[in-house]
Amino acid sequence: MPTGAAGTGADRSQRRASYQQARSHETKRALVQAAVALWRANGYTATTVADICRAAGVSKGLFYFYFPRKEDVLLEIGVLSTRGARRTAHELLRGPYDVTAVVAATLGGLERSMRRNPPELIIETILESYRHEHRALAGEVPPEPAPLIFGDLFDRAVADGALPGHVDAARLARLAQSLVSEGARHWAAGAYAPRSFADVVTEDITALIAGFSQPPPPPA
Repeated sequence: MPTGAAGTGADRSQRRASYQQARSHETKRALVQAAVALWRANGYTATTVADICRAAGVSKGLFYFYFPRKEDVLLEIGVLSTRGARRTAHELLRGPYDVTAVVAATLGGLERSMRRNPPELIIETILESYRHEHRALAGEVPPEPAPLIFGDLFDRAVADGALPGHVDAARLARLAQSLVSEGARHWAAGAYAPRSFADVVTEDITALIAGFSQPPPPPA
């Protein structure tokens, strides 16, 4: 077979695979968007998988191909929200930056996003992420580490000298992530009123950073 013909066939296969992958992403995104719209309108508990499928124009079989349970859509929403906040923090590092200002701006954007959703949906999303973590620890599902919102920020700050060199940036980012999750849950439950989520959690993370920045104790 001529080389050109073989190359054309390989190109067609690659284009077909790319097209199918794009369609797959579109279908999954359509399901998530339909679920969020219904949950905002009718509430999480009252919305069924059949409702989501009708709104997205897909079959139940296709829904379960992407999401084994309705709750797994919540996990997808949580991951997408975290990735969006991480992108915001990363963008703020393109020029001169202040660590606390990046934290505050990132959490402000996250709060604006959360305000579009009913409190029930925010709380259910966070609780489902905790349940998923417990199932992963028990070996019931594969672990899927969530992206750390402030991972890039703290790595950069240590490298630039904005944070002391002894700071464990990865551990700091994991603990900050916990403060964000718990802060969002308490905020959605009304625990911070009239203060904003961003203000309270920025203060918490700033205090955490200050603790990590203290010089290590001398060896005994």
